[in-house]
Amino acid sequence: MKQATLFSLSVFILFWYTTLAISPAPAAAPKAPAAKTPHTPKAAAPSPKPLVPTLPQSPDSPDSVPDDITRILKKAKMFSTLIRLLKTTEIINNVNSQLITAKTGGITILAPDDSAFSNLKAGFLNSLNEGQKIELVQFHILPQFVSSSNFDSLSNPVQTVAGKDPVRLPLNVNALGNSVNISTGVVNATILGVVYSDNKLGIYHVDKVLLPLDFFATSKAPALAPSSLAKAPKSAKENSSEDDQGETKQDQNKSGAVSLVGLGGTKFMSLGIALMAVATMWC
Repeated sequence: MKQATLFSLSVFILFWYTTLAISPAPAAAPKAPAAKTPHTPKAAAPSPKPLVPTLPQSPDSPDSVPDDITRILKKAKMFSTLIRLLKTTEIINNVNSQLITAKTGGITILAPDDSAFSNLKAGFLNSLNEGQKIELVQFHILPQFVSSSNFDSLSNPVQTVAGKDPVRLPLNVNALGNSVNISTGVVNATILGVVYSDNKLGIYHVDKVLLPLDFFATSKAPALAPSSLAKAPKSAKENSSEDDQGETKQDQNKSGAVSLVGLGGTKFMSLGIALMAVATMWC
């Protein structure tokens, strides 16, 4: 009986062990796929901070270069005097044509407002001849596009359409912080804001008319007074006396005698006659 019980227990243990060995192990939980790190695009380099703010009344910059600058200036509503000068000098035609045909370069206009022109001396514009009016307008145009953040890259004196002459037409730009100042040797102006800007045309509002220095150049020095050492011109009387003396010398050379007439006095003739009369009486 005891042996049967041990046998049954042995069979049970063997069956239990076999069952555990044969039964499959529970499947491991699937590994969660590794989270992919999202690709972070490289941050774009910050664009240079504009030195000149954009004016609220500035027209929107179109994709293409405009073909009429006066349209932009009219929309800003404060450049009527500049528009009139651009038209009367016919410079507006050349500028518009250059914007249409130019592939590189561009143009920058420094635009004084109407109040800047009204602050000029009364009658100043009317006192200018046609050539000076043309030069005045050209002096406000740079033959290159300058963005609002690149004024500090210009080298002085700055080239204008009027020319680049540091003596006659100096135009110096000084960009400091958020301020851009312009000096012509006559006035110091400040750029107040952007009227218009694209990749070829920049129009900037300035608070003063940029007057060229050669408008105010001193005139030529007056001729020096005649030297005090210079001989005074001879009077007609002195010339006549010298002529008489010359004739006397000529007569003397011819006859060997001094002409009384040549010496010029009837008194000498009378004296000669009187001496002859006295000599006759004594004889």
